[in-house]
Amino acid sequence: MSDSEDMTEFASIVERIERGEVPIKNIERELICPICKELFTHPLILPCQHSVCHKCVRELLMLNHEDSFDAGSECSLPGSPRSRVPSPSMERLDRLVRSGSISSPGWRRGSVTPRVTTIPCPGCQHDIDLGERGISMLFRNFTLESIVERYRQAARAAVAIMCNICKPPQLQEATKSCMDCKASYCNECFKLHHPWGTPKAQHEYVGPTTNFRPKVLMCPEHEMEKVNMYCEVCRRPVCHLCKLGGSHANHKVTTMSSAYKILKEKLAKSIHYLISKEDRVRAQITDLDLLINQTEENGQLAERRANEHFDRLFETLQERKSEMLRSIEQSRNRRLDQLKAQVEEYQGMLENSGLVGYAQEVLKETDQSCFVQTAKQLHIRIQKATESLRTFQPSADPCFDEFVLDTSREETLLKEMCFGGVPDPPLIDLSNSRVYNEASICWRLSDDHLPTDHHMLEYRRVGGPSQSPSQEDGEDSGVWRVTDRVYGPSTVVCDLDPNSLYAFRVRSCRNSMFSPYSPEVTFHTPPAPAFGFLFSDKCGFSTERLILNKRRDTVENVAGMAFLLAADRVQTGSYIGLDYIIGDTGISQGRHYWAFKVEPYSYMVKVGVASDSKLLEWFHNPRDTSSPRYDHDSGHDSGSEDTCYELSQPFTLLTLGMGKLFIPKASSSSSVSTASAPPGDPGNRVLPLPQRLGVCLDYDACRVYFYDADTMRCLYERQVDCSGTMYPAFGLMGSGKVQLEEFTTAKRLTF
Repeated sequence: MSDSEDMTEFASIVERIERGEVPIKNIERELICPICKELFTHPLILPCQHSVCHKCVRELLMLNHEDSFDAGSECSLPGSPRSRVPSPSMERLDRLVRSGSISSPGWRRGSVTPRVTTIPCPGCQHDIDLGERGISMLFRNFTLESIVERYRQAARAAVAIMCNICKPPQLQEATKSCMDCKASYCNECFKLHHPWGTPKAQHEYVGPTTNFRPKVLMCPEHEMEKVNMYCEVCRRPVCHLCKLGGSHANHKVTTMSSAYKILKEKLAKSIHYLISKEDRVRAQITDLDLLINQTEENGQLAERRANEHFDRLFETLQERKSEMLRSIEQSRNRRLDQLKAQVEEYQGMLENSGLVGYAQEVLKETDQSCFVQTAKQLHIRIQKATESLRTFQPSADPCFDEFVLDTSREETLLKEMCFGGVPDPPLIDLSNSRVYNEASICWRLSDDHLPTDHHMLEYRRVGGPSQSPSQEDGEDSGVWRVTDRVYGPSTVVCDLDPNSLYAFRVRSCRNSMFSPYSPEVTFHTPPAPAFGFLFSDKCGFSTERLILNKRRDTVENVAGMAFLLAADRVQTGSYIGLDYIIGDTGISQGRHYWAFKVEPYSYMVKVGVASDSKLLEWFHNPRDTSSPRYDHDSGHDSGSEDTCYELSQPFTLLTLGMGKLFIPKASSSSSVSTASAPPGDPGNRVLPLPQRLGVCLDYDACRVYFYDADTMRCLYERQVDCSGTMYPAFGLMGSGKVQLEEFTTAKRLTF
């Protein structure tokens, strides 16, 4: 085809599109809302360029608001969305969200609860933030609305649009629709309401329609302004105020006429390409139909073969079952015969019956020769019966232990029986998985694995408090609960019970075939929800010796410049002070838990909690800590140390260093308890440094706990004075490094 012929055909296609001559009867699936599965009604354009019905967006927002409300409170007000009667479309939305067709907004680093203005796009599954103005920020898709209206008219050609002015019974069919009046008229009513020579005579009218759209598109952000530009970054029309000082000030924009021309040419060229390749499309459709038939035939063949294999297994199993049951029956009958014969023998020993009765009759014989002839053999039998009576032994063993069947190995083989294309089971990554009141579970796939479709994580509660709210609702804690489909190597499980043991397992799926489960792993949840904070770079922070990373979740202590410059003037030196750093958020009520990692090479690190009054004293009146008598948990044997333990202090710090953890010296006070050995020997108070350390502060009970965060074993606890606001406190001396865990910092970091 020559260039001139190609351009002529291209122009013809554009004209057909503009005149609406392109067939509309075969485009129904493009006009269906992905949420309600019905024809679009007042469709809105999302920022990702997908369209959704106005009512569906509104109800999806309400559904997300209901979810966030449920997460924050267990009760609902009478006027809240939770107390309303759900509509059918609302129920469909809820089913879509619960089934995973629409993924509800997941865990976010920047917020504790899902934002009410965020909805998941049902087309691309991306979270769409509508901002503070919500639905009012979205454009109506008038073009799609017009196409839906034309489709409706084509589908119901026999149903006419009636005049809105005529009254029954003289109701007339409409011949025109006024776009200014937004009403349909018959010829007589149109002339009556649009008289010649009046302003109404200048109104724009079209053929009969029920779709009345505005003549000019207005900006949703600046309601009195017309859109006259197109933002190439956000791909949406904007007004001049949006460009001058609004959200599109720094975006690249173009004129509406230029955008119209460019986009229309691109769309028409794309349509022209598809139409010109119609033969190829039809050939590919034929190939796909062939593949569908082959898939159906091969699937049926594979199903028949699988049934044959299972039938053979059933036959083999039935044969073995019959043989083994027959062996049990034969052994049982043989033993019963022996025992019954023994019973008959013993019954003969009873008086006037059997052997004894016969012997009594023999004793009545008076002829000596006849008596001797019979009595000899009878006496032997009597002796045997007497001996049997003295050494009673059942003739058969009633126990069938030798017939106990162990099928555990076979059951394992049957459970592991799978097709050749089943994926290998994944392995849960213990080093990267973290469990708090939410669990972040990660897993690894084998190095030579083929791509998988998705993964399924299952978890169950296997230990913890005697009763939890979920159990009060009748939920069995030992039942495996399944998460939604996961398409990556990790997922987050929410709403775990505190101080409980949970088991997790995961399996992969490819082509509807599941892999075996991964080995189960267990995690212990902390005794309280995770407390989110970052290191504070304001209060008492020493910029000379402490280095804080940009995320403010890691602090490192290094030798200061002044210390290095003074080294040439002294022959010996040592660190004589702790450099303190605290969290940027305080605690004034409730139970809170946080975890962190202390590098093993750290010289000395103190971790714990301190009140705001004590922090002011530390930061403004630094004291010499080189003397062991100053430190409460130094291990120095002094009477004053025991005395201070008897008092409730506004701080508690635990000492770590050189790969060790030092349990403070206990006293007679009941406010101090430790999980270590008896404190009489100093060596028993030195423990290996855990890889992760956890701290739990119960503000209301005025008590602080220190845990091995991997095993949730309590290492040390004691009373603490919580009269003021308590802060997570850290003190470093010499080289050292402390890093907060992700769940501790997640709620404070921006995504």
